[in-house]
Amino acid sequence: MPSLLLRRTRRDAAHEGSGAQGPHRSLWLQEALGDAPTEPSLSGTARADVAIIGGGFVGLWTAIRIKEREPACDVVLLEQDVCGGGASGRNGGMALSWWPKLASLAKICGAQEAVRLCRLSEEAITEIDHFCARHGIDARFRRDGMLWTATSPAQVGAWEAVVRSTEELGLRVFERVERDEVVARAGSETHLAGVREPSGACLQPALLARGLRRAALAAGVRIHERTRVTSFSRERPVEVRTHGGVLRADRLVVAMNAWAAALPELRRALIVVSSDIVATPPIPERLDAMGWTGHDAITDSQMMVNYYRRTADGRVAFGKGTGELALGGRIGSRYDRADDRATMTTAEFRRYYPSLADVPIDTCWGGPVDRTPNSVPLLGRLGGREHIVYGVGWSGNGVAPSVIGGRVLAGLALGRDDEWTRLPLVDRRHDHFPPDPVRFVAGRLVREAVIRKERAELRGRTPKRLAVRMAALAPAGLEDKE
Repeated sequence: MPSLLLRRTRRDAAHEGSGAQGPHRSLWLQEALGDAPTEPSLSGTARADVAIIGGGFVGLWTAIRIKEREPACDVVLLEQDVCGGGASGRNGGMALSWWPKLASLAKICGAQEAVRLCRLSEEAITEIDHFCARHGIDARFRRDGMLWTATSPAQVGAWEAVVRSTEELGLRVFERVERDEVVARAGSETHLAGVREPSGACLQPALLARGLRRAALAAGVRIHERTRVTSFSRERPVEVRTHGGVLRADRLVVAMNAWAAALPELRRALIVVSSDIVATPPIPERLDAMGWTGHDAITDSQMMVNYYRRTADGRVAFGKGTGELALGGRIGSRYDRADDRATMTTAEFRRYYPSLADVPIDTCWGGPVDRTPNSVPLLGRLGGREHIVYGVGWSGNGVAPSVIGGRVLAGLALGRDDEWTRLPLVDRRHDHFPPDPVRFVAGRLVREAVIRKERAELRGRTPKRLAVRMAALAPAGLEDKE
């Protein structure tokens, strides 16, 4: 472990030695925050038309869309850390569509509505690009597509059901790619097969989040950072309590991502799992020499998915859904970084890129992911209350879909009846997880079964029948598979 993470340790020591306080930061946030001042925390009593809990993509997009629709609306956003400090500043930096989730969407609303939602998610990626251009946000946006790959014989063809379903609808969404092209795009002979979905993009997520923050402030949104919400009432007006004050608002938007799993109304709708990323130092010449010159958003086909890409400065950012569970939705510091999960993620990176065996890991970080049973987000009115709305459960793919979420939540918060508030994802019926501690104990058993199953497959062995059966109980992931 020390040799694998030596450079990370030095980077962190320098960060800690500078007097920095708070959680361990991702590479993206270290680049984006710099010495930028934070907005003042809430102190005393305040009033707003709309309160938003959560300063990530969903909360910021919602605030911006409310101000676009009703400039006079007084919007106050509360963030427990800094804007972008949660999942929005820690993810892999991939803006992906919902096409790989077509089957799950079709079960909710039928094939035609599912196609419409997938097209909206494609348009959301374009909208990010255009918004950044209009507002001078350099999020290092590159649209080279998504590459869905197989790195073991067991994974080959995992995409076939999704590809066939689009083709049966007369759509040409995915491109079947010859192995030579997969290897060239992914930079490694480890990749055996794959398909490409051209709408995907890569970006620097924390730069996007901080750019949205600037746009929200410029639009007149009041933001309070370092303001942790301790509770909120359910009556109207809503009383939002924090450590330093109270905010009363006519309407409330809950955009808390994984932290929403602690709310009684959403507790069984969400399960919180870990995801971790390791990154190399900048090695652009090495990557160029390998032929890895593109900026595809790459995933494999494991349940505990690997996701990885080349960054704008020539690093490899390699992530893995490591799947550690939070009991009762309680999210501790292990979700910022854990050496055992970093070791697991590093081992996967080394297996995929053996030619980079001499390249050290420069930094690592983690974060919590709010998963729903089918990995489709939940949007609606909390407990049926018109004045409290929520958007959660982005399940590891929220960069682009959060654009849709922002429009939906803005419309709901303003009491609108329009194309966004009538989307079939709003107030939909959904499955539930078992209650804790059953969920926690069972989830740990399922996680271990998935690890055993996928390790056997990667080694070319047949996994044990019990591991296969237990692994099948895992909730759906980033992509629907056969």
